[in-house]
Amino acid sequence: MRNILIVGICGAGKSTLAQALARQLGLRHIELDALRHGPRWGVRASFAHDVAALTATDGWVADSTAYPEVLPGLWARADTAIWLELGRGVVLGRVLRRTARRLLARETLWAGNRETWLGVLSRRSPAMKVLLDFRTRREQERRMLARFDGTVVRLRTPAEVAAYLAGVRGEGPGHGEEHGGRGHRDDTRGSDVLGGR
Repeated sequence: MRNILIVGICGAGKSTLAQALARQLGLRHIELDALRHGPRWGVRASFAHDVAALTATDGWVADSTAYPEVLPGLWARADTAIWLELGRGVVLGRVLRRTARRLLARETLWAGNRETWLGVLSRRSPAMKVLLDFRTRREQERRMLARFDGTVVRLRTPAEVAAYLAGVRGEGPGHGEEHGGRGHRDDTRGSDVLGGR
């Protein structure tokens, strides 16, 4: 694994997994939210350019597929996609706990932004995305992975994610591709891993 793309909806654990994999495999972690968000949640003008520059050389883990303006380059350069296909209840619980923590602690996020009580009710908030877009997003992810020519690792539960990380840790840098944990892995097209179209 040289270039890894983590796939999943808000709250699936993409950034946490990306950080752990980057550390264990000696790769760079590319945090797309940090690159995208400017003051007042605006989109940085340099976002697409920055992502292209950071992924131009091998050795990275990118933690999001939420931003269409950078997706073609990410998918073209990735050799491995890890799909966090966790259940809606697990994901929603994580999002609600994370949002509550950020609100109560007035946690500062990217570019000095903070979550707000009003923002939680916005159609664009993570919780609302999980509640309203879960099935649509899951189908989008399935279609993207079916077109992907690299290795797909499909992890459906927190236990599978932990087992996968433990396997990667046990094999050391540069050897994670040989281990699929308890999730599903295949060296062929994503459609084969996902059971066909």
